[in-house]
Amino acid sequence: MLSRKGLIPEDYLLTRLAEDVLQPKFKAKPRKARFVAKSGTCNVAHTNIREQGRFLQDVFTTLVDLKWLHTLVIFTMSFLCSWLLFGMIWWLIAFAHGDLDQRGDDFVPCVTDIHSFASAFLFSIEVQVTIGFGGRMITEECVSAIVMLIVQNIVGLVINAIMLGCIFMKTAQANRRAETLIFSKHAVISVRNNKLCFMIRIGDLRKSMIISATVRMQVVRRSTTEEGEVVPLDQIDIHMDNPVGTNGIFLVSPLIICHVIDKDSPLYEVSASDLQHDDIEVIVVLEGVVETTGITTQARTSYVSEEILWGQRFVPTVSEEDGMYAVDYSKFGNTVKVPTPCCSAKRLDEAGGIAQFKMSEGGPLRTVLRRRRTSTVVKQPSSSS
Repeated sequence: MLSRKGLIPEDYLLTRLAEDVLQPKFKAKPRKARFVAKSGTCNVAHTNIREQGRFLQDVFTTLVDLKWLHTLVIFTMSFLCSWLLFGMIWWLIAFAHGDLDQRGDDFVPCVTDIHSFASAFLFSIEVQVTIGFGGRMITEECVSAIVMLIVQNIVGLVINAIMLGCIFMKTAQANRRAETLIFSKHAVISVRNNKLCFMIRIGDLRKSMIISATVRMQVVRRSTTEEGEVVPLDQIDIHMDNPVGTNGIFLVSPLIICHVIDKDSPLYEVSASDLQHDDIEVIVVLEGVVETTGITTQARTSYVSEEILWGQRFVPTVSEEDGMYAVDYSKFGNTVKVPTPCCSAKRLDEAGGIAQFKMSEGGPLRTVLRRRRTSTVVKQPSSSS
């Protein structure tokens, strides 16, 4: 496990590098597969695709999506094959015109100094990559040679445009920028402004900003309709209460993204004990435009039931030092226990809210307070998606 030197302390690990940090000592209960991994990759395998030809209808996107090794192999083979093909054509032109035979001084060949296939192959390379060594050149003797010179130049320009454009797009892909967009390793559920809330923390390690950044959340779980239809991956949107009160966020310092668990929330009937038994996965998607390149980027992560901490909240990371605001990323994923009812938000509403619940059912709250006195700050190293 390596932390990014110069950016964050050694004890702070990014999510993509910290999958094995703080693994529970007990054996986790078997659960369904994750829909989205912590690194943001989608855990979906596409099988039995019969119409493979659809990928060839968009060759450029297919080349960009390939692995680097496959792209470099195609890049090399495209040039080698074109050089060999046109080298063969130049050799046939020379053979048909008689340039390979030794003639007198008055004989004018189609292409000078072509005596074998090797010399025709070298001339093909010179034509396509516009390298002229001066020994071989085309003459006015053959119209077919002039036409072939034009054709090879056009084909060479097309290959250069496609392959160089493909390599540029692969090197400038927006997912590289997402490496420095980080999410807290755990999500928390606690009381905020007298409401039960689901919260995560996000941050950006670079000084260059993400313009028009937005955050979306979805709950993915198995559900059954009223007609008995089983939906294995039911995606339910989560409304969020962004800290700046608008649809976009100003991601200069780490922000806590809050979702108020109300009657319209898919977590409305979930209690602390339900998290131990239900297979719930919350997907978080951060989107925005990279300030330096203008390319739209997206970072993703997810939180399963075991990664949602009930009755805890994030500790502050921003402090004012010497007239500037300093962010301590060593505290990015740290949480502290706070008094929180263990019941669901639905039961809180039925009891008349947090205040009425404290008065009518003080027992559970006193239990939480006792636990708080004996608890210490729990540190959860965070990482990026």
